[in-house]
Amino acid sequence: MHSSSHLRTVLDKLAHDGAFRAAMAGDPVAAMAGIGITLDPADVPAQRSLPSGQHIAADLVAIKDKLESAAAMIPFHLSGNA
Repeated sequence: MHSSSHLRTVLDKLAHDGAFRAAMAGDPVAAMAGIGITLDPADVPAQRSLPSGQHIAADLVAIKDKLESAAAMIPFHLSGNA
């Protein structure tokens, strides 16, 4: 299972790291492995496209806010049954 911090790392690299973007376009499994994330090759579509780094950067703040807000609600969703 990957965490929201993994997602933030990937999005940040896609927004700001041209070499990582190129690696993701060519071999996403290896690119993700390079940052410590295991990706099943069967989950990678044959045809891929990425939004521009500018689009990802513009959306990154909103995505981070949503992830942090959702994470803050986890204690309220616990059953309390051990």
